[in-house]
Amino acid sequence: MCRVTNRGQLPQRSWGLNGFTLKWIAMVTMLIDHVGAVLVPQLLELRIIGRLAFPIYCFLLVEGAVHTSNWKKYLGRLLVFAVISEVPFDLALRGRLVDVTSQNVFFTLAFGLLAVILFQRLKNRTLAWGAALLLVLGAEFLQTDYGGGGVIMILVFYLFREQVVIKAAALIMEITVGFGGLENYAVFALVPILCYNGKKGPGGLKYLFYVFYPAHLLVLYLLCTVPR
Repeated sequence: MCRVTNRGQLPQRSWGLNGFTLKWIAMVTMLIDHVGAVLVPQLLELRIIGRLAFPIYCFLLVEGAVHTSNWKKYLGRLLVFAVISEVPFDLALRGRLVDVTSQNVFFTLAFGLLAVILFQRLKNRTLAWGAALLLVLGAEFLQTDYGGGGVIMILVFYLFREQVVIKAAALIMEITVGFGGLENYAVFALVPILCYNGKKGPGGLKYLFYVFYPAHLLVLYLLCTVPR
């Protein structure tokens, strides 16, 4: 039993996972991934589990972009936490206080959100595609986490949002061709994503999902500096 509650809303189902549950899945799998990357790199299984996190975050970003009442605040939050997270990201995953060769995933999400906003607001499709290309190239140039491929993934979720089969096929193709290697396991993120029931879920704890990213990276860095 499905019903559309308003224009732009995905059909709601009586079964499945709501947005709140998906956020927890993404957060927990991201933690598992980073535990593997920072503390026990020999356990490849942890990195495999962690491949689920980024596609889910991209999917949730698009849902947020479609339903937000203030895209400027949304973009602003991502950029603020991108700045806040950069030092913990560099410490935990690069082993140094500042590493200009790699930027954290909040920058990738911000670039992707901006691309979605431009597609929403620009009537000229040529301009929208041109701007999206610049954002993809910008993410590559700045070497953000997942780079231009991450921005493309966000656009795939947006452009094929209501076309389930095409969306799944496009994502599988991008992950296997564009990323490859260990990232191939990211295709399994489609399982919880396709189980999304169209509902937001419980409110509150919004900032937990933002604060958790820099906080857990900082904790992992401190743990790996403890003498053994």
